Amino acid sequence: MSAIVESRRRQSGASLEARFRLRGKVAAIVGGAGHLGSAIAQAMREAGMAVSVLDLAEPAAPSRGPAPLVCDVLSKRSLIRCRDALLKRHGRVDVLLNAAGANAPTPFFEITADECERIIGVNLLGTLYGCQVFGEAMVAQRGGSIINVTSVSMGPPLSKAFVYSTAKAGVANLTQNLAREWAPFNVRVNALRPGFFPTAWSMTHFIDEERRRKILEHTPMGRFGDPEELVGAVLWLASDAASFVTGAIVAVDGGFTAMTI
Repeated sequence: MSAIVESRRRQSGASLEARFRLRGKVAAIVGGAGHLGSAIAQAMREAGMAVSVLDLAEPAAPSRGPAPLVCDVLSKRSLIRCRDALLKRHGRVDVLLNAAGANAPTPFFEITADECERIIGVNLLGTLYGCQVFGEAMVAQRGGSIINVTSVSMGPPLSKAFVYSTAKAGVANLTQNLAREWAPFNVRVNALRPGFFPTAWSMTHFIDEERRRKILEHTPMGRFGDPEELVGAVLWLASDAASFVTGAIVAVDGGFTAMTI
């Protein structure tokens, strides 16, 4: 524990600017080729971090970073291969963002076992496996920040997203369980709780004009979010400025979860 105590002493004595500084930190973004993950990856690079994107898909936008590592979130072997590649390249991994996701608008009585396995697999098991694989390295190095992604649908759940809502509630529970387990090793585990940051797919499959109106009426800011508006919360959670923050579920939703009538 002496190394952890010394690290905390250095953090407490650092300037405010130094505590927010991210330059030189090493980050892995699982699902980093997607709508939200790619925007966060770009912001991390601009902050001076060494960022590796892990995904099966091509990035949503071109980047200046290294080529993405092909990774299947449902395969621990695939995640271990990617982790070991990062450790070989950088010697450590300071930040993990678990951003892989899957959803479907299937009516409840029509949901199949295959669909359940796919959505729960990508959202919950993929997050669990990512935490297992990268958390092992962070516990060994006695430091790190894991940022999971849950959703406003974790509770109260949203309509038309039955399995997704269940999976995201599980991600929130997993986040707090691991925060408790790994705090003695200076490994922090938190989660984002994004509101509505719609993709072209979700606008086609989930958000018709009536649903759009209801969402915006329930959002005090009266609009959808832009992916870049998640960046501040992520960079804070990744930095030493959040050194006493663990087990938190951070809402970035324009006030959606603060709204009743």
